[in-house]
Amino acid sequence: MRIVGIDPGLRVTGYGVIDCAGSDIRLIEAGIIETRAKDGISERLSTIYQGLTDLLSDLKPEVMVLEKLYSDYRHPTTAILMGHARGVACLASGEHKIPLVNLAPTRVKKSILSNGHASKEQINHAVQRILQLRAAPKPWDVSDALAIAISFAWTKRFKEPVLAS
Repeated sequence: MRIVGIDPGLRVTGYGVIDCAGSDIRLIEAGIIETRAKDGISERLSTIYQGLTDLLSDLKPEVMVLEKLYSDYRHPTTAILMGHARGVACLASGEHKIPLVNLAPTRVKKSILSNGHASKEQINHAVQRILQLRAAPKPWDVSDALAIAISFAWTKRFKEPVLAS
């Protein structure tokens, strides 16, 4: 099964594509889609959408997994901006008819490290170990996206994905 994990952000959207068969997980591609702060929001969202569309067309994942939107009441603007990028990812999923799954950040962390409150650095090193990479993925948006994909692979292996509402 080919899985794409997405860590949506307005400035940096991380992605990670893996193939899994049984207990074997193999990295296919990982990276980021960056936007420029000086560009307007519509141009930034268009950049993210085009990057995701190209990724989905080229690598043809069977499922897209996104981290559920988390918002801290002290920083509502951050959640709103992340929601815009997340919405673009949902649109790309729908346009490509790729099932979409949402996972809570604590569930991803617990799946990867048995600790729902693990740090980004801990997740980064765990992803490096799991995928047997020579170096830890950079930036953390990439390791977060890969962790999301790996978590889905481990928890939903051989099952039909539950579509997000």
